[in-house]
Amino acid sequence: MTITSEPKASSPDMPMLLGNERKWTDYFTFCTDHKVIGIQYLVTAFFFYLIGGALATAMRTELATPAPDIVTPDVYNGMLTLHGTVMLFLWIVPAGAGLANYLIPLMIGARDMAFPRLNAIAFWMIPPSGILLISSFFYEPPQAGWTSYPPLSLTTGMLGEGIWILSILLGGTASILGGLNFLVTILKMRIPSMPLTKMPLFCWAMIATSLLILISTPVLAGALILLAFDLIAGTAFFNPTGGGNPVVYQHMFWFYSHPAVYIFVLPLFGAISEVVSVHARKPIFGYRAIAYSSIVISFLGLIVWAHHMFTSGTPPWLRMFFMITTMVIAVPTGIKVFGWVATLWRGKIAFTSAMLFALGFISLFLIGGISGVMLAAVPFDIHVHDTYFVVAHFHYVLFGASVFGIFMAVYHWFPKMTGRMMNEFWGKVHFALSFVGMNLTFMPMHELGLRGMNRRIALYDPQFTDLNVIATIGAYVMAVSTIPFLINAVWSWRYGEKAPANPWRALTLEWQTLSPPHIENFEELPELITGPYDYGLGYTAERDPEELYAHAVPAPAS
Repeated sequence: MTITSEPKASSPDMPMLLGNERKWTDYFTFCTDHKVIGIQYLVTAFFFYLIGGALATAMRTELATPAPDIVTPDVYNGMLTLHGTVMLFLWIVPAGAGLANYLIPLMIGARDMAFPRLNAIAFWMIPPSGILLISSFFYEPPQAGWTSYPPLSLTTGMLGEGIWILSILLGGTASILGGLNFLVTILKMRIPSMPLTKMPLFCWAMIATSLLILISTPVLAGALILLAFDLIAGTAFFNPTGGGNPVVYQHMFWFYSHPAVYIFVLPLFGAISEVVSVHARKPIFGYRAIAYSSIVISFLGLIVWAHHMFTSGTPPWLRMFFMITTMVIAVPTGIKVFGWVATLWRGKIAFTSAMLFALGFISLFLIGGISGVMLAAVPFDIHVHDTYFVVAHFHYVLFGASVFGIFMAVYHWFPKMTGRMMNEFWGKVHFALSFVGMNLTFMPMHELGLRGMNRRIALYDPQFTDLNVIATIGAYVMAVSTIPFLINAVWSWRYGEKAPANPWRALTLEWQTLSPPHIENFEELPELITGPYDYGLGYTAERDPEELYAHAVPAPAS
């Protein structure tokens, strides 16, 4: 593809490009540029990450001792509810949407998203959602956890719980609008020379994610609306005192919330496929297997929800079905892990900050995946249900995969977004502190759970004190790890070394334009020419990896 430094109009129907930089005020307005919206999502998500992390650190401080000597149990329950909700719905989901917004049009050669105004509306639902959620803590803290199970959620305060429900409904609506936009953009706005089988794997991951969003999120919305009627209007959809059935709420909630795990991690699965390939100097191993496994995960993710309900009176025959499907979903996930590791094999690995976070992603997600297979077995799940073993598994999957994956993506695409390079030394310090803190915090929780310590409690048996002290020290290390990242990101954005258009020598189309890109991305729409060593065909052992990688390049524009 031809790349020039000055924008120009190449035809009467292609508007004159205005330059490749936005004014700083654009990031505080209703701007429809997908790149601006992507950065708005990311910055907003990181703001809520700091809030959620502060809540987690406060909770771990309380749990350093067996007695509730820092906050009362009610306040602890409110902090726990907000921590889980903020981290899932205001950090991981918006961060993934931010990456998708920024990258998808650039990766497929489009000028913008399919519905730019809808895209902006979706983002501007996130700040009020977050403000409502945080404000609920100061009015009447919701204490039913991020799951908000009735009848507990119907008895702990109408005002706080009602605000919590409204916040999640706003965020869920934004998620649906975003998912629709991603799906239409990928399917309808690719350059003509890019078939589905030559798309970047990140786009495949976003197709699977968008399908899950569009199918499962309306079910959660329905459950929360019915819960709001029980709470405010006195109906009895889920209230057992009026003849309602709280287990129905659990089915509706988990029909969304287990697929939500894949909504959280699938975008990062796609991102790591791009990052590992670039920093190992090899085309991804098993492109088609990794691409199709995303769709298989999307399908299977919709039929495993009741493994969260093995202790809710589920019939034995139904337990067996959900146990088998839960174990089967490990197969397409394992295909991805195998593809990433095979890509590393005999690669020319550059241990950049992005690559270190990718390696941390793989190792931590593997631990979470193994404990997930253990929890799929009905007898074991019943034994450790509602203990810290589940907390450890959940965080190895979501913190180990999602958070490490988001940091990996930021380090990798930061030069594209800002035109500046991040400081590699401080990036590696950030990784080391994050990796050590993550394992110090959550590895002991496996033993705590096996020994019977319940989750969601502010006071516990003193026999668990030593492991909780270790976990609290790990939480402090993770909190400290955020400091070098924030300083590095802000300083680099303003004063960092200027980045070339393609500092990593990557192959996908977003790296074939300026850094940061033109307002309309490309001066001329690129054309992709496929050949025997193109992007999608993987690695051939007979060829030198660097030589092979060099063959998988976009062709010059016609």
